[in-house]
Amino acid sequence: MNPQEIKQALGSGLLSFPVTHFDSAGAFQRDSYQAHVEWLSGFDAPVLFAAGGTGEFFSLKPSEVPEIVRAAKEAAGNTAIVSGCGYGTETAIEIAQGAQKAGADGILLLPHYLIDAPQEGLYAHVKRVCQSIDIGVMVYNRDNSVILPDVLARLCDECPNLVGFKDGTGDIGLVRQVTARMGDRLTYLGGMPTAELFAEAYLAAGFTTYSSAVFNFVPALAVEFYGALRGGDRATCERLLNGFFYPFMAIRNRGKGYAVSAVKAGVRLQGFAAGRVRSPLVDLSAEEERMLDALIAPYRRDKAA
Repeated sequence: MNPQEIKQALGSGLLSFPVTHFDSAGAFQRDSYQAHVEWLSGFDAPVLFAAGGTGEFFSLKPSEVPEIVRAAKEAAGNTAIVSGCGYGTETAIEIAQGAQKAGADGILLLPHYLIDAPQEGLYAHVKRVCQSIDIGVMVYNRDNSVILPDVLARLCDECPNLVGFKDGTGDIGLVRQVTARMGDRLTYLGGMPTAELFAEAYLAAGFTTYSSAVFNFVPALAVEFYGALRGGDRATCERLLNGFFYPFMAIRNRGKGYAVSAVKAGVRLQGFAAGRVRSPLVDLSAEEERMLDALIAPYRRDKAA
């Protein structure tokens, strides 16, 4: 896809980030990963993000990213694939170019590593990454990489392939400034952990979609919630929030890093050999996994089949 095509795809429906599967030795498990991506591609999500945050991008070697992107492209059918990208500028450029060669339809530029940076530094970083590739770029505003509206506007002027803005700050005032300033120049994506918990507020701020982590293991439920949100069916949203998302949040909040670990546990519970998370994350305890198992029991893959 060219940048405008991936921009349109990003804004056309629910999005998700497949977990990266590892074998018992901790290496990328291609077969299981492709089976999972193929299953997810059968649901209504126009774009999947390979090696993204939920895909443990932060624990991958840069050389692993193109392999994961290539595997996702092979398994995804007509579903577009956007690759995770990040770290310092030189490493990010290397990852972005490798992802493009592997067939990625775009990249999500995650925050750089460790240090804070001034706005001019963020501007230079994003600009160089954008100009190093031909595919579309989405920036991820969160943590130590929060681009302010004036700088984002400059980047939009100078980087035609900058097509998306994902927010993980939860600062509705800031994101409303961004949507008011940039209008339809960008596609806007909610990126808070368990994004469904914030989806109504982001929708009011001009964000028409978000990335659903739970789509990894309860895709039909995630699609149902998204459809109710966009259709203004508040009763269904509240039923699903109270019946699933708030209990899931309670499990997720029991440990640091569980926004990823709990999702990966859910994928395993659905019968995929996703493996353990890589350090420095840890997996759910046996008790916590039983809690999650009970929560997803009504949404078993074998029941839907």
